[in-house]
Amino acid sequence: MTHLIFADLHNHTQASDGDFTPGQLVARAKALGLKAIAITDHDTLKGIEPGLAAGEQAGIQVIPGVEVSVRFRRPFFTGTLHLLCYFSQKRLSDIKFVTEFETLMSKGRGQGLVRARIVRINEEFGPQGKTPLLARELVFQDIADYSANASRRHFALALSEKLGITEKETINRIIGNASPAYLPSGIELADVARFMTQHPLLAVLAHPAAGSYPGNGHYKEVLPPIEIVETLLPEFLDAGLQGIEVFYPGHTKACQEILLGWATRYDLVITGGSDCHDAGERPLGVAGITESLFRRFEAALA
Repeated sequence: MTHLIFADLHNHTQASDGDFTPGQLVARAKALGLKAIAITDHDTLKGIEPGLAAGEQAGIQVIPGVEVSVRFRRPFFTGTLHLLCYFSQKRLSDIKFVTEFETLMSKGRGQGLVRARIVRINEEFGPQGKTPLLARELVFQDIADYSANASRRHFALALSEKLGITEKETINRIIGNASPAYLPSGIELADVARFMTQHPLLAVLAHPAAGSYPGNGHYKEVLPPIEIVETLLPEFLDAGLQGIEVFYPGHTKACQEILLGWATRYDLVITGGSDCHDAGERPLGVAGITESLFRRFEAALA
């Protein structure tokens, strides 16, 4: 970063997978001299209200937000991308908004994702599926018997112990990443778009160039290269995308220039953030936006 950071608009707390409580995150922001931060936990709103209270006490402006996981299955990409969805503080008093948003996001993780994956497995490999490999259909209880927070391992156990499939190759064929039944975490973009027609949000494409960061790193994760994201960009625009995260620790200068070009071409709000998760590997305040960019962000949010 070469410009002064006024606001850091991408941060996680213990409400999802961050190390800090909302109050601790706000305290760190104040110590760094930041004037505003956003709390954008993965697929949950639970860290926002305590963050707002801490921000009011500390004199730090806290923007409510959430990082929504969006899944894709395309011939050129199967995986998850993310939307940073920001909204005004007053929306938290709208019970309908909060309940419907939390319910929608829950379908992309936990039991919602397990049930969706079971449907796909049965469509592909059930007795009436495209390639029948199961003696009976897989049911939710088959997985729930092992864990309330099911992983791929629990699916493998269910296939082996409950459906009698002992060959590892067959199990991998059913639940591996290359399986036609594989479903990444997250919800469908169309579902996000439908929600935003009823509950307007400021939707920003998160870290679109992180997958093109050279070498390995915590900011790259398993994200696709920028060329894949550009191919999917029209779908995001059609869904109501209004902004793009340009300034990010995993974005090279060359990629930042490309993203600034997208912002100009499609009239997108420019944001930035640290994707803070902890004090060491993914700290607060290493990326963000200037005050002038933040005021444009605020205007769009309003």
